[in-house]
Amino acid sequence: MKFTFAAVALIMATLPLHADILTKSVTYSQGGTPLVGFLAYDSAATAKGKLPGVLVVHEWWGLNDYARHRAVQLANLGYVAFAVDMYGQGVSTSDAKVAKMLSGQVSGTPLMAERAQAGLDQLLATGLVDPKKVAAIGYCFGGSTVQVLAYSGAPVAGIVSFHGGLMVPPAGAPNGVKILVCQGAIDPTIKPEQTAAFVKALNDAKFDYKFVLYAGAKHAFSNPGADALAQANHIEAAIAYNADADRRSWADMRAFLDELFAAQD
Repeated sequence: MKFTFAAVALIMATLPLHADILTKSVTYSQGGTPLVGFLAYDSAATAKGKLPGVLVVHEWWGLNDYARHRAVQLANLGYVAFAVDMYGQGVSTSDAKVAKMLSGQVSGTPLMAERAQAGLDQLLATGLVDPKKVAAIGYCFGGSTVQVLAYSGAPVAGIVSFHGGLMVPPAGAPNGVKILVCQGAIDPTIKPEQTAAFVKALNDAKFDYKFVLYAGAKHAFSNPGADALAQANHIEAAIAYNADADRRSWADMRAFLDELFAAQD
């Protein structure tokens, strides 16, 4: 199932595109499961040489227009972006019960890192990306996923987690990946003790990280369609769009990626 909602559709329709931005669906597989990702890049820029690459991991709703929109935004910034399919066959939903079921089949299992790695492999296989300049960003479920990817030893220089569940690194996890965590200050899905344990674990493992809280922001603060999804699923207390947190966290991501990739020159 695929879904769209008016807010995201409007954003995609009005997003200023460079004339040479190309987008396409990409069919691939992981462990025998067919997957359908989404690639976006500036063909004029890639004609001049390889670009930094960014993997995009969707919310628990699946690979929908919101995740594709973020990939196009990244392409406009000069990155080759690949939005990964974590569920298979491009499945997405707007039903929270279905989303919980779909994400539950992947979260906390080896599939979480394996599906993300399969998407990363596709990004690198394009031949458009400088393999020394690769990052991953994720939203909600996707934020947790990119944290797990970082701990797996995958060849990414850094990750950005937007309102993701906080995943404590396992003992002995490699700590060479730089981390930016963007969280809502009043996100009711993350308990203070979870935050404390997460920060302590990163400190103990000596990760290079930045943890940012955005005032007044709940879960899913970056998604303009969050309010409609909340109302439809009766979860208004948990998730809401916050324009200031969205804008500020995107700016923080841009600064993080600029510094990250400059260090690889």
